[in-house]
Amino acid sequence: MLPHSENDEHVGTPFPPDMHDARHLWLKAGLLSVWAMVTFGVCWFVRDLTWSMGQWQFGYWIVAQGAVLMFIVIICVYCAAMNHFERQDQQRESSATPSDE
Repeated sequence: MLPHSENDEHVGTPFPPDMHDARHLWLKAGLLSVWAMVTFGVCWFVRDLTWSMGQWQFGYWIVAQGAVLMFIVIICVYCAAMNHFERQDQQRESSATPSDE
């Protein structure tokens, strides 16, 4: 039988409680709104781009490639922000624990 630890109370939950922190939720909401604007908003206005190469609408290609690049940027921002949040949490935990002197 495995020994119990302090974190065993959250083993059966789908996500750790700290993943529902307000700053995580605001980050997810902000990045989701950027994703929605890129996916639906920019593609809606691509009809105004009248660039074409022969019969092919060049504006659709530019928007499609720009959307993929924007999705990669969203992922990178999420990774950097979560790394920053985890470092803040580690610093907060290390400063909260009493030092053995």
